[in-house]
Parts: sequence; C-alpha cells; structure tokens
Amino acid sequence: MEIGQKLPEILGVDQDGRELRLSDFKGKQLVLYIYPRDSTPGCTNQACSLRDNYERFLAMGYAVVGCSTQDAKSHKKFIEKYQLPFPLICDTEMKLVNELGVYGEKKNYGKTYMGVFRTTFIADENGVITRIMGPKEIKVKEHAAQILG
Repeated sequence: MEIGQKLPEILGVDQDGRELRLSDFKGKQLVLYIYPRDSTPGCTNQACSLRDNYERFLAMGYAVVGCSTQDAKSHKKFIEKYQLPFPLICDTEMKLVNELGVYGEKKNYGKTYMGVFRTTFIADENGVITRIMGPKEIKVKEHAAQILG
C-alpha cells in the first residue's frame, strides 16, 4: 500500500469476533497500526502510548485500531492487562498484513525469519492513506506524539 491508495474495505475480525470494515470509520481519520506480537516490550510500549493519548485521538477526530497476526485469546489478554480502549484485529491468516505489504523477511541478531514489520497507516475520513510510518521511523514509547505532532 502507498500514500494515496485506499485501505481495504474489510480490515478483519477483532478480539470480540466483530468484523471491522473501513466504512465503520467513515468521517474519522483512522490510525491503523500493525505490530509484531502482543505483550512484547516494544509492542506493549507502543500500545500504551496510544492508550495514554486515546482521548486526544478521539478529540482530534481519529479512530485507533491495532492489528497483529495473533488470535482473539492473545488479544483479549493483552487488552485486559493494559486496559487498551481500542480494538485489535486478529489477522491469524495474515490476509491484512499481506494486503498492506507489511509481512516479509526480517533479520535480527544475524538470523533471518519471516515476520510483521511494525507499520502505522494514517487514513483520512474517506479511508485514503495520507501517511505511512515504517519500522525505522516508529519510536514505540513516543508513537502517539509522532502521530499527533
């Protein structure tokens, strides 16, 4: 996906089994953040940054949705432990991460493996991508400030 393209209409199913669609967020800017794993230090810091600024996001006309390739049980545990106020998409079949182009070969400590690239997509009120923040740009503890400016 690139700036100027529209996000997919069907985003996926959240931790409560609800299908989330792009049209559910019409009239709001959407922060769709893709992260590697629930409850890891970086992902927890990122989610808590967004949680701690959630009221600001709402006041500025944003909706926030997270997504990883883990299941509803993992997401529910993550949400409960950190009181996350936004839905998390369970992309267990990797449909959304592949569609967005954020899944691929990664390297860490000399090992190569397949995984999710931490990426945030900001879309306007019509679902058109206006900004993409990639893994090298995202500072997990300051992510909300990076988005809100």
